[in-house]
Amino acid sequence: MGWLVLLGTAMAVVGIGLLGYCIYSAFSIKRAGLDDAEMRQQLQKIVAINMGALLLSVLGLMCVVLGVFLG
Repeated sequence: MGWLVLLGTAMAVVGIGLLGYCIYSAFSIKRAGLDDAEMRQQLQKIVAINMGALLLSVLGLMCVVLGVFLG
């Protein structure tokens, strides 16, 4: 079950990387000084990416735990 641990680790790392991207993007949008409607529209896109990144990280950690228990 080593492959499951490696797959889960890769998924978790990609998810954490995407979370870092979301944080960076949100700060850059805030610093851009956009009007309220434009900022809200761009931040809603970031929220969708953020939720996907959280899901990917959770699934990756679940794979790691499952691989450790089965291995």
